Amino acid sequence: MSVRHPIIAITGSSGAGTTSVTRTFENIFRRESVKAALIEGDSFHRYDRAEMKIRQAEAEASGNQHFSHFGPENNMFAELEALFSDYARTGRGQSRKYLHDEKEAAPFNQKPGTFTPWQDLSPDTDLLFYEGLHGAVVTPELNIAQYPDLLIGVVPVINLEWIQKLYRDKSSRGYSTEAVTDTILRRMPDYVHYICPQFAHTHVNFQRVPCVDTSNPFIAREIPAPDESMVVIRFAQPKGIDFPYLLNMIHNSFMSRANTIVVPGGKMELAMQLIFTPFIWRMMERRKKAISSEAGSMA
Repeated sequence: MSVRHPIIAITGSSGAGTTSVTRTFENIFRRESVKAALIEGDSFHRYDRAEMKIRQAEAEASGNQHFSHFGPENNMFAELEALFSDYARTGRGQSRKYLHDEKEAAPFNQKPGTFTPWQDLSPDTDLLFYEGLHGAVVTPELNIAQYPDLLIGVVPVINLEWIQKLYRDKSSRGYSTEAVTDTILRRMPDYVHYICPQFAHTHVNFQRVPCVDTSNPFIAREIPAPDESMVVIRFAQPKGIDFPYLLNMIHNSFMSRANTIVVPGGKMELAMQLIFTPFIWRMMERRKKAISSEAGSMA
């Protein structure tokens, strides 16, 4: 953790909804004039799309049916940890982008499924913001979760997560139901070992729970709407959280445990704004004081 160079990380599985959470934070950053270095978790995959297909075919030919983007062999965990460590110490580091589709790839004159070159982060950012699969990974060799000052998990109930992934991959990426189902099955061991354990390290978890039937996600025709859901928000350390204020500001919310508030699904963004804006205020105030103190000591 770093007062001078804070880090916020959003972690969640493919289809969990981390991208929509990122948009909420971007709105907060814009409103509060916070300059963030934005890091995409997919940019730390080890292989581009074409090479990943080759590696997957080789793995399957050797009998490995669980070769996936969720595991350590296909991700640069050590490099991600090094970025977090370097940024916390110096405010510096390098990033790149993974270009998912034609729209993302066009400005770079590259093919979809490729990486842009590594580039230095802007030297004058206020914080680093990560969104991806592995923002809280802990293994015997490394501990990425130790660096973020604010670590947020986005974890829909599993059937909803699969519905969201199926809908996204079929509608925007052109995959078939069978192809997406195969991906879900192939990833399951790595999901259990490298995705789920992260949510024991997060400071806050958001779990959307649909109030409609999602018993067979593979035949669902649409994603349950926010107003057809509730969101369970769990705080690892509830001290300092003004629950009476949140309950008053978010209509129809209630406490289910001493560290957990439940809000209507349509109020998830409002809840995030109310919860995280004060966090960012405090981060920026501590950063400002640290910079002032550092400048005073050098005078």
